[in-house]
This record gives sequence, structure tokens and C-alpha cells, in this order.
Amino acid sequence: MNELFRYLTLAVSPEWRRHGEAERQRDKRELVDAVASCGVAAHAYSLVGTRADADLLLWLVADDAADLREAESRLAATTLWAWSTRPYAFFAARRKSKYLGEHPATEHRAPAGPAGDKPYVVVYPMTKKRSWYALPLAERTRIMAGHFAVGHRYPDVRIHTGYSFGIDDHEFVVAFEAADPRDFLALVADLRETESSAYTERETPIFVGAAMPLSEALDLIDGARSVVPA
Repeated sequence: MNELFRYLTLAVSPEWRRHGEAERQRDKRELVDAVASCGVAAHAYSLVGTRADADLLLWLVADDAADLREAESRLAATTLWAWSTRPYAFFAARRKSKYLGEHPATEHRAPAGPAGDKPYVVVYPMTKKRSWYALPLAERTRIMAGHFAVGHRYPDVRIHTGYSFGIDDHEFVVAFEAADPRDFLALVADLRETESSAYTERETPIFVGAAMPLSEALDLIDGARSVVPA
């Protein structure tokens, strides 16, 4: 099954943050209940401390585009959604890479979406230069073999590749689960030195999210989980 991925970012308005504590708690509980009942797999990540333009990342996984549409509509009915904007959103589908050949596609065989055993996720859209597609398939496969070889040196970083050709503004949306953002930093630093890197057109914006229950991620937005020293 080539499942669909929907990545939504949420930026809560300053006006909502000035509401009373009881009102904010009510709005947060409403959104938590809506996500839990939206009918698709939903994974929450806090962007507090890593982005200035978004507070929350939701990674939705579904078998059908209609399911994602209904899920997002369910969330749109909540009060906190109305007090927020969605500065970035991406849409992608899972499929097996043509460059793997007979190589076992472990990524594609695994269930769609995060495994949930890593505390961080890094998500970003990516587009290749058109000159990449002018290369013969055999040449692209050779170059990608070097790219994969670097990735294999970091077995604790797990990749999820989404394809967006013709259905979004970018060609791919990639997500990496990692134990620490610095593990992913080391991987990308090594990938910059590969031949494939020269064919990347763009790979921003980049989101580093901390995996946690949605209720905890929402409490981080307005500081409800902060402890004030005595």
C-alpha cells in the first residue's frame, strides 16, 4: 500500500496566548480530542525551541486522500485551530525508490509513519535539479548507491521518504527519526560530500520536532508545563 502523508504545522496566535488559563486548557483539550477522533493515524511533535514560525507539527498517515481531507476538516472545527495559522503544510505518497533495484526495501516494508521509538523527527521538502533527470537511469542509480552507502553508516537514523511529484510544490518530503538532532547533523554533513548532493535544488524549510503526546506539546506552547522557581 502506498499510503499518503500529510504534514501540518500549527502557529498559535499571540492573542490566544493572552486568554485565561482555564480557557486555554479547554481549547487544548478540544484539539486533543479532535486529533484522537479524526479517523487517521496522527503523530504530534513540538517545534518549541527549534522554530520561530511554528509551534507544532502533526504527521498524519492515511490510505486515502479523502480520509486526510475529513481529518483536517475535523481539526478545523476546533477553537484553537481558529486561533492559529498553518504556515507550512506538505502532501506526499509512499512508494519504493526506483534506485534500490533488487536491494531489500526495508523502509517500504515497514508500516507507514514513525515507529515511535526515537525522540526526534526531522522533516523537510526536497526538490532535485532538472539536470538530475537528464542523466541515464544507470548513472543515477550509481550515484544514489553512494548516497545510500553514507546513510548505512548511520543505522540509528531512520528515513521515511514521501513522493510529491505533481501533487505538491516539491518533489519529495522526507522525514528522519533520530535519537538526537546532532546524529542527523552528522549524517547530513557527510551527505554534503557525496556526488548526489550536487543535484539538490532545494531542501528547506527544515523542521526539528520532539515527539510527545499532543497534550504535552500544546502545554509547551503556552508554558503550562513550565515550573516557576520558588
